[in-house]
Amino acid sequence: MKTYDAIVIGGGPGGYPCAIRLGQLGLKVVCIEKDKPGGVCLNWGCIPSKALIQAANTFERTKEAGAIGVKVSGVELDPNVMQDWKEGIVTRLNTGVLGLLKGNGADYLQGTAVLTGKDTVEVTLKSGEKELLKATKGIVVATGASTIEIPTFKFDGKQIIGAKEAVSLRQIPKRLLVIGGGVIGLELGTVYQKLGAELFVAEAQATLLGTHDQDCVKLVERKLLKHGAKIFKKAVAKGYEKNADGSLKVTLDQGGQVLTIDVDVVLVAVGMRPNSAGLGLEALGVTIERGLIPTDIQGCTNVPGIYAIGDVSGMPFLAHKASKEGEVVAEVIAGHHAAKDWVAIPASTFTDPEISSVGISEEEAKAKGQKILVGKFPFAALGKAMAMRETDGFVKLIADADTQQILGVHIVGPEASALISEGALALEMAAFVEDVMRTVHPHPTLGEAFMEAAASALGQAIHIQNR
Repeated sequence: MKTYDAIVIGGGPGGYPCAIRLGQLGLKVVCIEKDKPGGVCLNWGCIPSKALIQAANTFERTKEAGAIGVKVSGVELDPNVMQDWKEGIVTRLNTGVLGLLKGNGADYLQGTAVLTGKDTVEVTLKSGEKELLKATKGIVVATGASTIEIPTFKFDGKQIIGAKEAVSLRQIPKRLLVIGGGVIGLELGTVYQKLGAELFVAEAQATLLGTHDQDCVKLVERKLLKHGAKIFKKAVAKGYEKNADGSLKVTLDQGGQVLTIDVDVVLVAVGMRPNSAGLGLEALGVTIERGLIPTDIQGCTNVPGIYAIGDVSGMPFLAHKASKEGEVVAEVIAGHHAAKDWVAIPASTFTDPEISSVGISEEEAKAKGQKILVGKFPFAALGKAMAMRETDGFVKLIADADTQQILGVHIVGPEASALISEGALALEMAAFVEDVMRTVHPHPTLGEAFMEAAASALGQAIHIQNR
């Protein structure tokens, strides 16, 4: 039996940063991953999808470059080259993760782990051999989540696919149905719409992207529709049958009305399920609720010495949240004072335009009966956005009406995912509207929109008419 200070199960965006930080703190640690280093995020999620989004945006903008005097002809897409480029990025990052683990003194094992005791883990290696490991200070469960499969739409890897297959298509579908109008579905749906697919979206709820500010969501929906998408809300996909030509006839139930649509590929994107089963946790008395492993503010489960981080430990299912939790738990195991004490976790959706949010939304504030100030500044009034030909969207700032402390920031528009970091910092620093308004922002930049939104909340915006 090999002994470590800590054992980390899972090498995704929660697990590998946890193992690296443990190594940095001088602990003997091993990270166990059953598939590839980096987990879902690096291999089939965040990174591959953003690479494809970049390719789709470049393809679209190149075709439209004539509007700014750049004449381009014969623009073509080569899906194989695109996929090879994307896979090259993933491979480099895989290698990078392994290098960082090794460079920080952490061991790495590829295999499937099961807890056989409160301080022991059995690993079945890829070769089939078994290895028993002991942890003297803690075991960290960082096993992430997996795509939910609908019984009536079983994955076949070709025409009925999940996100894993959707980021690896080497042929652009002529007609694509996305089941689920959430982050994964709309990001990848937008990619393939830009690359030439006719897009259909079936969402069971009344709104798309339900976790985001709905003012922001409306702009994304409007652009999808403008480019020909057909969106069915309050619609449940019931099943499908194959047509004679090999395409699929999908049946939707939209509020009791039965609809059928013909498509070539169906992307099922109805959410993720935490990977807590089969780890031996129940036998050790670890509490599991609806697949999730509850933890305290230090990441500890109800069983001392066993920790959980990332998607398996609770919402939101975000890579940066998992990474931060991994660092916190590493500090805790090493005996340092650390806790999950952040004010809010920012979230970004890479649709067109992008949406990013942090803190309370206008809808949430109104539902609570909270008196708020709302400042809003459109990108259409910003010179930098005009020069980028990216004028759709706005920055919206939510603040307490009495104290003027900033409570939430919501951005839809160009580089929203980068701009939201200033909003997250404002919440962490307990900033007030005037703090942002009086902070000099460089010109011409997109960041000016945040400054102007703050000024708008106080009726002092310079480049729009104040209400």
